[in-house]
Amino acid sequence: MPVVRIEMWEGRTEKQKEKLIKNITKIFEEIGVKPDHLTIIIHDIPKSNWGMRGEQASKISH
Repeated sequence: MPVVRIEMWEGRTEKQKEKLIKNITKIFEEIGVKPDHLTIIIHDIPKSNWGMRGEQASKISH
């Protein structure tokens, strides 16, 4: 049973997460994985807890 773990910055809406889950499930179905056998876990991480280029992501202008 595949587990897809997504780590991303917090701030996405429930609708965006729903769309992400549906699309990932669709792609796995295309390769023969039944939705009942797939688990998707989304970790919403605050930018202050994410380091990039030696800085907190919350302090880097994008």
